[in-house]
Amino acid sequence: MRRNLPRRWACLILGGALLMPYMMVGVLIAAQSQGQSANLLLPIQIGVFVAVLPVVAVTGLFLPIRALEVNAAQGLLGAHVETPPRQAGRTWQERRRTAAWFTLHLAIGGLLSGSTLAIVPFTLVTLALPFAGRATPVIGVVVEPGWPALLWPLGGLALLGALVATVAGAGELLARLAPVLLGPTPAERLAAAEHHARTLAERNRLARELHDSVGHALSVVTLQAAAAGRVLDRDPETARKALAAIEQSARTALEDLDHVLGVLREDDSTDVPAEGGRDRAPQATLADLDELVAASGAQVRQEVGDLSAVPAVVSREAYRILQEALTNAIKHGHGPVRLAAAVQDDDLRLEVTNPGRVSGGGPGGRGVTGMRERVRLLRGDLDAGPTEAGWSVTVRLPLRSSP
Repeated sequence: MRRNLPRRWACLILGGALLMPYMMVGVLIAAQSQGQSANLLLPIQIGVFVAVLPVVAVTGLFLPIRALEVNAAQGLLGAHVETPPRQAGRTWQERRRTAAWFTLHLAIGGLLSGSTLAIVPFTLVTLALPFAGRATPVIGVVVEPGWPALLWPLGGLALLGALVATVAGAGELLARLAPVLLGPTPAERLAAAEHHARTLAERNRLARELHDSVGHALSVVTLQAAAAGRVLDRDPETARKALAAIEQSARTALEDLDHVLGVLREDDSTDVPAEGGRDRAPQATLADLDELVAASGAQVRQEVGDLSAVPAVVSREAYRILQEALTNAIKHGHGPVRLAAAVQDDDLRLEVTNPGRVSGGGPGGRGVTGMRERVRLLRGDLDAGPTEAGWSVTVRLPLRSSP
C-alpha cells in the first residue's frame, strides 16, 4: 500500500488534470449565464463540478480513451488489467464501461486534486505558525503567538493524515474497479476465445500438413536412395532417375516446410504473402495423384475413377490422407500397393492396401491420428488396421455436409 501510494496519488492528480478543461468551460458558461465575468482561478465550484460530470460521461462514450486509462491503471494504480483484444469497432457495452470508469476517475481525481492543492499548503502554513512570533490571520482567524499557535500544526497534520488515508482508499477502490470496467467485456472475451480456438485449429492443421508432406518426402527419399545404391554400378540410368526423384521430393518437402514456417511467422492480423514476397503455391488435390505416385518410387496399382465432382476441400484432405496412407505402406509394407479412389453415391471412397507382410507390427502414431482428424473434420469414417494380407486403410468422405 505504502509503495503504491505515490503512484496512485499521481493517478488521481492526473484525473484532476483531465477534469480541468471541463471545469474551465463550465465556469465560463456559468459566468455568462449569470452576466458576470469568469474567474478561472476561483476555488472549485460544487455546482459546476456536478454539472460537468454528465458531460464527462458523454465524452467518455465517444473519445478513444480506453488505452490511455488502461495504461494509467496499470502503471500508476498497479492494477492488473487484462489487455482487451483488438476489435474492428467499439461495442456499446465497452463504451458504457469505459465512460463509467472515465467519469469515476475524473470525479474522484478532481475532488482529491483540489483537496491536495488546498490541504498541503494549509498544513505547511500551520507548521510555521508557532515560529511566526506575531499574530497571523489564517482562513479568517487571527492566530496569536503562544499555546494557541501550537494547536494549529496538530490540526494541519490531522487534516493531512485524513487526506492521505482518503487518497489511499480512493486509489484502492479505483485499482479494484479498473479490471472490471477497463478489462475485456464478455463479448470481447468470447471473441478472443473464438480467435484462440481458430488459431489452435489452424496450427493443428499446419502440423498435420507438415507431418504428412515432409514425412512422405522422407519416406520416398529413403526408398529411392536404397534403390539407387543397389543399381548404381549395373544400371546408372535407373540410379540417376532415383536421384532425380530424391531431389524433387526433397525440394517439395522444403517448399512445404517454408510455407508452414512462413504462415507461423505471419502476424494474425495481416494477410501478407509468405516471407520473401512469394505467393503460396496452391495445395495439392486428387488431381495430383499421378505425380504423388510417380514420386514415391513404389509399385502402385491405381484404380481411380472420375473424381471431377469432388469438392475442393474434400479433394485436398483426401490427397493428404492418401499421401499418409501411401507413406505408411512404403515404410512398413512389402510388395506392390493398391490405391483406389472413386465416387459412390454421395461419398468419396478411398482405399490403400499393401498385400505384403507388414514389418514392425504395422504403422501407427501421429500418421494414423492425423488421418483420423482429417476424416473426423469432414464427418467421414476411417478404418485402418492389419488384414490377413497385410495392412489396409479404408476411408469414406461425404461429398456434402450433413444438413
